Amino acid sequence: MKTSDYTTTFLVDQSPKEVFNAINNVRGWWSEEIEGNTSKLNDVFNYHYEDMHRCKIKLIEVIPDKKVVWLVMENYFKFTKDTTEWTGTKISFEISKEGNKTQLRFTHIGLVPEYECFEICSDAWGQYIGTSLKNLITKGKGKPNSTGNPTTVNEKNLSKNNKNQDYTVVIKVDAKPKEAFKNINSVTKWWTENLEGSSQKLNDEFGKEPFFDEALNILNKKTKTNNLKNDLEVNPTKKN
Repeated sequence: MKTSDYTTTFLVDQSPKEVFNAINNVRGWWSEEIEGNTSKLNDVFNYHYEDMHRCKIKLIEVIPDKKVVWLVMENYFKFTKDTTEWTGTKISFEISKEGNKTQLRFTHIGLVPEYECFEICSDAWGQYIGTSLKNLITKGKGKPNSTGNPTTVNEKNLSKNNKNQDYTVVIKVDAKPKEAFKNINSVTKWWTENLEGSSQKLNDEFGKEPFFDEALNILNKKTKTNNLKNDLEVNPTKKN
């Protein structure tokens, strides 16, 4: 039965055991920044590439030298409208003997053309499975990504575009929205005590004017002192 799930297959001369071990060495072919264990049943690990993509994955099936299946428990994409695409999908690695060679069939179950990320994700898996993982198996070294070191063309483009974006950060707290709103407007309690003006209502204006006034006063005093010094040097008998 033909499905639309993304899948790719390759053959290598190495043994099923070597292929199995390489699959479980996720830091060696997908990302150097994987957090958590990646080789045993029920292991859970976190993947991220910069702030573009992050996901939490659990190993739900592990048959030594034959099969590994991952479940994507959580997922976030910065570049899709539905940021949770991948959540609930499964990633399967099936190992089998084909004559004197070993076949690896990779299938991302649930990654279908209807997904907004399908083109980018298909390109990524093609690189990470067909090139990076295969090279780890056959040559002993893959090409995983890491912060500032994209592997695919799309990662490079996304990283480049991200550099031109405004700084943003998201935090989660246990406070109610009203409490958070009140604290945001209490600028003197979290930014600086030296504010002039009001920061509570629409059209309020505030700034750190006292700081600049103080700096200007210091500069003026220094200038006047230097002027007086110069004047006294020219006219030694002159008094204040």
